[in-house]
Amino acid sequence: MSDPTTSNDNPQGDRDPRRKKILFRCWHRGMKEMDLLLGGFANAQIDTLSEPELLELEHLLTAHDQDLYAWMTGRKPLPPEWDGPLYRQIIAYHEASGPAGFMK
Repeated sequence: MSDPTTSNDNPQGDRDPRRKKILFRCWHRGMKEMDLLLGGFANAQIDTLSEPELLELEHLLTAHDQDLYAWMTGRKPLPPEWDGPLYRQIIAYHEASGPAGFMK
């Protein structure tokens, strides 16, 4: 099986180092559930994210896995300081495509 951090739609391999680092961090969280939630989204969207979206994703990557997972699954309310357009985009992506970005 191929490495999920390299299996998305960038066959030229010309992704900039910052996006490569973010993609790696999305797939290597420490909690497999978070790897799937963030990594699945990042695989599909990393090459199209704007500068503000990249900044928000980098900020989300600083959250503790247990907290982020609880917020994303609705077990705990999302604190306002973590709420942003990209967070809502990640949630909407998974609601539309299913767990880890795999199409239903």
